[in-house]
Amino acid sequence: MDESVALDIAFEAIRATLLVSAPIMIVGLVVGLIIAVFQALTQIQEATLTFVPRILVVFASLLVLLPFMLSVLTDLMNYVMDKAISLG
Repeated sequence: MDESVALDIAFEAIRATLLVSAPIMIVGLVVGLIIAVFQALTQIQEATLTFVPRILVVFASLLVLLPFMLSVLTDLMNYVMDKAISLG
């Protein structure tokens, strides 16, 4: 395996990692911002108010986005296997 193949595989792995993690991170960020604005407006400083809704929404979004995440990881595995077959 030469350097270009290793770099291609590493690039695809990083791209897949970003595609899988970015939607969940964005959902968590948006929910966190909404809760922070709500807390600032109402001056409620309850610790569980920040964590419980965020956890519930992240879990729900994981269930919704699971088919997309699985297809990205399957495509990555197919790419890596194709590269491995073509090498030898």
